[in-house]
Amino acid sequence: MDVAQALKELRSVVANARSMPMSSSAVINRTEVLEMIDQLQVELQQALAGSDRVCSERDSVIAEARRDAERIVAEAHRERELLASETDVYTIAKRESEHLRSEAQLEATELRRETDEYVDQRLANLEIALTKTLEALSRGRDRLNGRSGLHNLDKSHDETPFPFSEVD
Repeated sequence: MDVAQALKELRSVVANARSMPMSSSAVINRTEVLEMIDQLQVELQQALAGSDRVCSERDSVIAEARRDAERIVAEAHRERELLASETDVYTIAKRESEHLRSEAQLEATELRRETDEYVDQRLANLEIALTKTLEALSRGRDRLNGRSGLHNLDKSHDETPFPFSEVD
């Protein structure tokens, strides 16, 4: 039975007690009321002991809750630092990759320019060599024509008909 129930029963006993004529006094069973008061006293002592226990445990519960809160806050700070450092690492890595990419593009452009110059130089040399070869061929043909004497022949002096000449 709890304290509230014990008080309710005690009140009921007193309220329902037989009244004394011409008085506000009532006749109650002393033993019954004393037992109820004793029971109420036991209930109150248990309730007070429980509240004392709760009050004493309250300090340890609060201390434990504070330790848990401090641990959670410290863990959150570590997590924040980790995330911030990962973000910093990402930012640095991105910046470095962009720098490396621009260097690679500059190097590729320079290599392309050098390659184009090399190929142009080789083609120019080939052009010079081919021009000299063509000139040599042309001179050789000119000499060949001059040595054979064929260029001295004139058709008007030749009276030998060709076998396949035109028929008149």
